[in-house]
Amino acid sequence: MATSAGSPVRGRSTRQRTAVSAALDEVEEFRSAQELHDMLKHRGDSVGLTTVYRTLQSLADAGEVDVLRTSEGEAVYRRCSTDDHHHHLVCRSCGKAVEVEGPAVEKWADQIAAEHGFRDVAHTIEIFGTCGECAEGSAEASGGKQ
Repeated sequence: MATSAGSPVRGRSTRQRTAVSAALDEVEEFRSAQELHDMLKHRGDSVGLTTVYRTLQSLADAGEVDVLRTSEGEAVYRRCSTDDHHHHLVCRSCGKAVEVEGPAVEKWADQIAAEHGFRDVAHTIEIFGTCGECAEGSAEASGGKQ
């Protein structure tokens, strides 16, 4: 049973878990558990870092948040904007993420799994690069040379 954005978090509903869920509703870009914890602390919400991690994990397990690993290996989270399976293009500079579909990737994953006898396969794909705005800003900062 998935809950919609702003709904109580699965499991025991507490003020702290509701605060974490609400914080996710306020941000569009991916955030780490530590960043969300800091955001809550600055708002005056007393939520422990462990509670933030547990809440994010339960939301991820329920399919209510997207989770990806940064190039440094840190898990970052954001509220899903779609219930459909998707992948992400992520800017290394500003963290902007764009949800994209990849039918060719889906076909390839199914084919590879079948070739090796795997079933009930899941996958995630994140593509990291520099968004157009950051690339443009970088070009302007260097006098148009890249």
